[in-house]
Amino acid sequence: MSKPQFKVDTPNDEESLVEFERLELSLPPALQRSASSLIDVIQSEARAATPDAQRAPGSESHLVSPQPQHPKDAYQQVPGRPPQATPNLKNTNFRQHLISRLSKLENGRESSPIPVPKPRFDDTTYKPALNTKQSSTGVLWATERASEYGYDSEHVGEWANLGQGAPEHGDSIPGSFPRPTEIKLPVDYREYAPTAGVKQLREAVANYYNVTYRQDKPSKYTYKNVCIVPGGRAGLTRIASIISDVYLSFFLPDYTAYSELIATMKNFSPIPVPLKEADNFEMHLELIKDELTRGMGALLTSNPRNPTGNCMSRDQLSKLHHMCREKCLLIMDEFYSHYYYDEGCTGSSISSAEYIEDVNHDPVLILNGLTKAFRLPGWRICWVVGPEDYITALSSAGSFLDGGSNSPLQHVAVDFLEPLKVKNEMKALQMHFKMKRDYVIGRLTKMGFPFTEKTIPNSTFYLWLNLSHLPGKLGNALGFFHECLHERVIVVPGFFFLINPQNLAHIEEIIWYHFVRISYGPELHHLEAGMDGIERILLRFGCLPYEVENTK
Repeated sequence: MSKPQFKVDTPNDEESLVEFERLELSLPPALQRSASSLIDVIQSEARAATPDAQRAPGSESHLVSPQPQHPKDAYQQVPGRPPQATPNLKNTNFRQHLISRLSKLENGRESSPIPVPKPRFDDTTYKPALNTKQSSTGVLWATERASEYGYDSEHVGEWANLGQGAPEHGDSIPGSFPRPTEIKLPVDYREYAPTAGVKQLREAVANYYNVTYRQDKPSKYTYKNVCIVPGGRAGLTRIASIISDVYLSFFLPDYTAYSELIATMKNFSPIPVPLKEADNFEMHLELIKDELTRGMGALLTSNPRNPTGNCMSRDQLSKLHHMCREKCLLIMDEFYSHYYYDEGCTGSSISSAEYIEDVNHDPVLILNGLTKAFRLPGWRICWVVGPEDYITALSSAGSFLDGGSNSPLQHVAVDFLEPLKVKNEMKALQMHFKMKRDYVIGRLTKMGFPFTEKTIPNSTFYLWLNLSHLPGKLGNALGFFHECLHERVIVVPGFFFLINPQNLAHIEEIIWYHFVRISYGPELHHLEAGMDGIERILLRFGCLPYEVENTK
C-alpha cells in the first residue's frame, strides 16, 4: 500500500509537541486536561522504563510543577485521591523527553508544511459583547482543526472526513430512488410557510407514522400532531424553549450538540446520567426508574444512540414508555431510526411511535426528518411529532426562534413520504450502510482493534472506537486525532460526547480519553482512504499485527 506523496520540509524537533500543545489550547477549558492526561501517561511510562539507579538525583521533583499549568476550573481534585501531577513543560530536560516521545521523527512521520493550530478566538483583540468562552461542538472543532492542516469541506481532495455526522448524498446506492435535481417554483411557494409547516407535508408525515407504526392503534396522528422544523437542532431548540421548571435528564455519552443547547437554555435544570463503559454504555431501565424517583420531569436521548451506534430493543422501548407515561416528557431523537440492521435489512425501523397509547395524551416528542434517512442534510427539512398542545407551543416558538422551514422544499418532500416508497428506500439504505459498516470493522479488526457482539453497532453509521489497547500517544483520543490529521483523516475525540453544560458536572471519572467516534457515513472510497491512513499510523508506531505489517 503506497503512502501519498506530500511535500516534505526539513523536520523540526519541537514541531510535534508544539502542535499538540496548541491543539490542547483550542479545546474548551473543561476538556483541556485531555492533553495533560496524555503527558501524564507518557511520563509514567518513562518512569516505569527507567530503573531507579539510572535516574538523576532529584529528577522526580523536576518533572512536575507544584501548581497547575491550566485554568483552575479545567478539572477538580477528587477527594481521597493523590494530587494530579501536572507536567512542567518549561523544564528543559522534561520537555526534551516529551519531544522525543511525541516527535514525528521517532515514528517515521514526514514533516509537512502546515500551519500551527491556533485557539478559536484571539484574546488580544477586543470583541464587544461576544462570548469568547462559547465552545465549538465536537464535529465543528475537529473540522476547524483539520482546516488548519489544509482541509477544505467544499474541495475534500485526498482527505477522509470520518468525523462529519452526515450520510453520503449521491444517487449511487442500489435501489434508492433518485432525488430531484430541479424544482418548479409556483408563485405561491414564494410566501412564508407557516411556522408549523406546510399542511400537506404535515399530513404526509402523520400518515407515514400511522401506516408504519400505528396500524392497529385506535389513536392516530393528524397533521395537528406534526411540526415541520428547519433541521434537527432547530427542533431541539424549539423543544428546549417550551420546557419549564423541570429536571431534564440526559445520558452520557450522547450527541455533542446537546451540551451547548442545554447550556444556552436557562429555563430548566439539566441532570447528567453517566452510562457505564463496562456494559458498552447500555441505557438500562433501572437508571431511568431511579431518575423518575429523583423527580425527573423530562428525558432527552437519542435512540438509536449517537455515538455508540446501539439501539434500545423493542421490549425496552415499550417498558420505557410504560414507566414514563404519566410522569415524564420523553424527547426521542430518532434521526437514525432507519439505520437499523438487526432485522435483516428489510426496511423495518424502530420508533417510539409504536408504543404510544394516546397520541394526544402520552407526553412524547419524536424528532426525525430528511437529514439522515433520506440523505438530504442540506435541505434542512425535519419534523417533531407529538401531542397537539406541544405542537401548538412549538409552532409559536418557531415564530420567534427560526421563522420556519423552507417552503418550496416542503412541498417537494410530500411525495417522498409515501409509506411503501419509504420502505423500499430504507431497505436499500440499510443494505448499503451495513456493507460499509462491515467493511470498516473488517479493516479495523485486521489492524488489531477488538470487537465483540456487544460493541458492533446495530444501528446508525457510527463506530465508538476504543483506543485503550494502543501504545502511548495513540491510546489517547487527542493523540490519535493529532496523528490522524497528519494522514489527512478526521475523527471526533470521544471526550466531546460528554454533555457537560456550563461545566457543572464532575467529569474526572467519566470523560472518554480513549475513545473516538468514526463515521462510516461517507462514500466507500473515503472510508478506504481513512482506513489506509489509520493503518499507516499503526505501522509507524509499530503496533500493527505481524501478518498485516508484513503485507506493507
